[in-house]
Amino acid sequence: MAKCSIGLMGLAVMGQNLVLNMEDHGYSVAVYNRTTSKVDDFCNSPEVKGKGRNIVPCYSLEELVANLERPRKVMLMIQSKDPVPAPEVDLYPNNAAVDAVIAQLLTLLEPGDVIIDGGNTHFRDTDRRTKYVESKGLLYIGTGVSGGEEGARKGPSLMPGGSPQAWPLVKDIFQSIAAKVGPNHDIPCCEWIGPRGAGHYVKMVHNGIEYGDMQLICEAYWLLKNVLGLTNDELYDVFAEWNKGDLDSYLIEITRDIFSVKDDKTGNSLVDYILDTAGAKGTGKWMSQLALDLGAPSTLVTEAVYARSLSAQKKARVAASKVLVGPQNLAPYAGCKKEFIEAVRKALYASKICSYAQGYVQMQMAAAADGWDLQFGQIALLWRGGCIIRAVFLQRIKDAFDKNPKLGNLLLDDYFQTEVTQAQDAWRLVVKTAVERGIPCPAISGALAYYDGYRSERLSANLLQAQRDYFGAHTYRRIDCDESEIFHTEWISLRKQPE
Repeated sequence: MAKCSIGLMGLAVMGQNLVLNMEDHGYSVAVYNRTTSKVDDFCNSPEVKGKGRNIVPCYSLEELVANLERPRKVMLMIQSKDPVPAPEVDLYPNNAAVDAVIAQLLTLLEPGDVIIDGGNTHFRDTDRRTKYVESKGLLYIGTGVSGGEEGARKGPSLMPGGSPQAWPLVKDIFQSIAAKVGPNHDIPCCEWIGPRGAGHYVKMVHNGIEYGDMQLICEAYWLLKNVLGLTNDELYDVFAEWNKGDLDSYLIEITRDIFSVKDDKTGNSLVDYILDTAGAKGTGKWMSQLALDLGAPSTLVTEAVYARSLSAQKKARVAASKVLVGPQNLAPYAGCKKEFIEAVRKALYASKICSYAQGYVQMQMAAAADGWDLQFGQIALLWRGGCIIRAVFLQRIKDAFDKNPKLGNLLLDDYFQTEVTQAQDAWRLVVKTAVERGIPCPAISGALAYYDGYRSERLSANLLQAQRDYFGAHTYRRIDCDESEIFHTEWISLRKQPE
């Protein structure tokens, strides 16, 4: 019996769809799940058995490995837990689900075989796992997989990193199943990212940007609903129109669609019956935490994470709404409805530019810190199709880095600079209107604050540094001296004495 091209463990929906995708592209797949009834359910389903697919059911890791051609490739689609705090710890069978499976696989595989982790894994976990697996003579890949269930089935965005020697062994499979873009739809949204945890870091930034995109869209919706009083049918038309221009993207498209769906029970728009508490799986929080570690000003993802946290405090908000007041006796919006819709569109686009600018700055800082040679234009192309943040806009980012591979910030590219400049008046009008009417827009207003801060030659941090030196002797530098010179002032002895 012929051996299979690849094995996959973890038959939740994402795993099942990746298996079907691989088989569609001519690869035989051995499958295994710890709950073995899922193996039977999947392999006996009409989609598999009814179509005679080349998929081999396995009921143990030993059987999975035995059914693979050499060098053997085993992909894990296991839900990851929080990262292990110490990055240099050894692997223990009970450390975490992924670690336990890796430990077992290392007793079954041979030098040169490849273990692939396709979960949402913290990049430091991938760092240590790569190091450990390589020390045993095997190869390791940690790959981001984006696109949800549909992407996994029809073509995801894949962001692999880990052992460079493993890439040639999986390249054909990965690029075959990935989404395709370009004029001829022949450019795969999959390319090698870099060593160790680079692939999972880029996937984490993707997810953080996704948080920002979703929050910005929600704020735009809330403004149009509460300032102009647009109905869901009108909102459908607005988002449909926006999806024809610069904002053309998967998230704008599905937002349009959401406004068209009716509730079975009432016949009204379903979105209005959904509880306003948002969930999260943690990758946005990781990006925000790591941004703080690097000193990267990734304010958009942080505001988006906090907005979800605040939404989860539903009972507290309900109680607060009964005692805390905002602007009173507001008159209906007196401006032109069409002009305000356009202003919100421009504010949304300018904020989106800032969000991606921040994400790329963080990746640049992480690459410098970890010694990764990230290809930033190529990363934009990986996100151009298959993933949740896929958008026409990403081609602009690739063009910017193709023109200047050392571009320090997207806001400095001619195209993005022009777009943000032209949106500025509308952007400020939107934030001003939100503030006057008490409508929270933390991401849109935060993006504007970032833009204003980034474009400022001088900021108020001179006073902050004086404060630090006053109470903690933290020293400061002077604008009229060499940067290498450090100063400290005895502020208390020089201060004006209170009368």
